[in-house]
This record gives sequence, C-alpha cells and structure tokens, in this order.
Amino acid sequence: MAEAVSPDGPLSRLGVAVIVLTIGVDQISKAISEATLPFGATFDLVPLLALHRVHNPGIALSFLTGFGAWPLVALTATITILVLGIWSRATEGGRWATVGYALIVGGAVGNLIDRILHGYVIDFLLLHIGEHTLFVFNLADVALTIGPLLLIIVYLWPLRSRS
Repeated sequence: MAEAVSPDGPLSRLGVAVIVLTIGVDQISKAISEATLPFGATFDLVPLLALHRVHNPGIALSFLTGFGAWPLVALTATITILVLGIWSRATEGGRWATVGYALIVGGAVGNLIDRILHGYVIDFLLLHIGEHTLFVFNLADVALTIGPLLLIIVYLWPLRSRS
C-alpha cells in the first residue's frame, strides 16, 4: 500500500483556487439565470435537462423549506466550518481529497451567499424524465455532489494510492 499523503489544506493554492473557482462559476451562472430566464419558464437543453429558474427557500430537494432563511444560514455556516475543520486535520487523501473538500466548501459558500443576499437559493437546472421532475439544482449543488463523491473514492477505494 502506498504511503499516505496529506491533502493540501484549505489555505493552499489548490484549495483556495478550487473554492474561488467554484463560488465564481456558481454566482456568475446564477446571475445569468436571474437576468435571462423568466421565473418558472422551462427551456429544454437535452432530453433529461432543462433550464428552469426557481427560488428554493429550503435546502436539498426543498427540504426544511419552512425553517427560515437565517436558521439555514447558521446551519450551512456551521457545517461548512466543520468541513473546514475536518479538512485541516486530514492526514491522507492527497490532491484529490483537497479538490473534494474544496468543492464542498465552495458549493456551500455559493449557496450561503444566495441565502444571505436573497433569503433563498437560486436554482435553474431541471433534471427530468418526460414531464416528471426529479429535481431543480444549481452549479453549487453539482459541486456539493461531486465533492463528497471524490472523498468517498479517495478514502474508500481499496488498495489504491491516495495521492
């Protein structure tokens, strides 16, 4: 088995670059959707994916919708701080773990910015099968999905190098 390689920390060049890039792409895409997509209108891109702008006052899949914006800000900020703490103490995982943690932090901060500025998160990508909606999401949510998947692969992939 290969020697464990610590991931670069949250303040490393790679960590900061992925966080900033994730937040930037997320916020730019949301601004474009707010400026160009009529609220609630649907524009098909490919058979399973459409543009469809909505405002989500909850978290994933509109869970905790009635919870209120500021409690969700506090919850998101707390979880983000916990992830940063785990990341800063990580002793293995290498660069891929750095990218995974940074995607989680960048995605969380991207949605946190929306919640602070608007009281809701701007979602504009609709995953659907025919007329059946699976969910509406944004690019921060994509980062919040890919980040944990990377960490699962890095930390649970058997007998692979973790650098």
